[in-house]
Amino acid sequence: MNRICRSLTWMLACLVLGIAAAHAQGGYPDRPVKIIVPIGPGGSYDLVGRQLADALSKRMGQAFVVENKPGAGTVVGTQAASQSDPDGYTLVVGGLSNMAFNSALYSKLAYDPRKDFVPVALIYKFGYVMVGRKDLPYGKLADIVAAAKANPGSISVATAGVGTGQHLVAAAFMKAAGVKFQEIPYKGSPPAFTDLLAGRIDLFFDSNAAGLPYVQSGQAKGIALLSSKRSPLAPDVPTMSEAGVSGLDVDSWLGIFAPAKTPPEVIAKLRREIRASLPELKDRFEKSGGEVWDLPDDKVDAFVASEYESWTKLIREAGIKLD
Repeated sequence: MNRICRSLTWMLACLVLGIAAAHAQGGYPDRPVKIIVPIGPGGSYDLVGRQLADALSKRMGQAFVVENKPGAGTVVGTQAASQSDPDGYTLVVGGLSNMAFNSALYSKLAYDPRKDFVPVALIYKFGYVMVGRKDLPYGKLADIVAAAKANPGSISVATAGVGTGQHLVAAAFMKAAGVKFQEIPYKGSPPAFTDLLAGRIDLFFDSNAAGLPYVQSGQAKGIALLSSKRSPLAPDVPTMSEAGVSGLDVDSWLGIFAPAKTPPEVIAKLRREIRASLPELKDRFEKSGGEVWDLPDDKVDAFVASEYESWTKLIREAGIKLD
């Protein structure tokens, strides 16, 4: 009798565990999922987080809620995500800043982007453009490069703050072209554009979404795009390669990351649902100046690792630090 009871108890335990396992795999998510955006409202990180949260909420029948958690660039929010339970209920928007730049910019970063996170999906990319003041005496990129080589520091370039994407893209250009500009830091893009439009600085690198409207309106010159192809927003602006500077296909990207050790079945389900959401996001992303990017799952990790290595090398060679 005792042997029968033990057998029944064992079978019941196996049944309970089996039901729990099936529920864990098939029932996710069974409560709200938080997507941390490591900057304040507005901007590309926030755009991706909110648009994707809306799409996934509709598809998966559970709320995906955005939490803006700014601080120290993208460090505070990303660190918080790295310390969350790896259960799929806390995700973070990741891009070049928090998953590639920060490790080289900070000597003591509180998280490790390669060890503390798994990339779920990369879904959005956008290019950068070099714009010049409208009365800049140089009409072509080759003229700018020639003048900068002849008189190092004679041409000024704005940055949107030390360690920002705009700053590092400018550094990448100077390295590729073999020139030295006079760098003038600003606290963000708006004041940099104010001085560019007023003719107080010569050049600025910013996203296509931010820079090309000034080119379209005639308030600034479009010099060249740091991307592999021209933009439909300004089809007359050449790429860097077309203009004579190679090796600058610098598309910025954004996606969703989960804490390391998140169950593979949860990652797989998120990937399926995110991919199924991309057609809905296409128009919204294009209106923002970017585009949907459906990078295959088996290429995501290698791509993120490559970006981490290349930008870490550039930042360290340029001696750029934030602490």
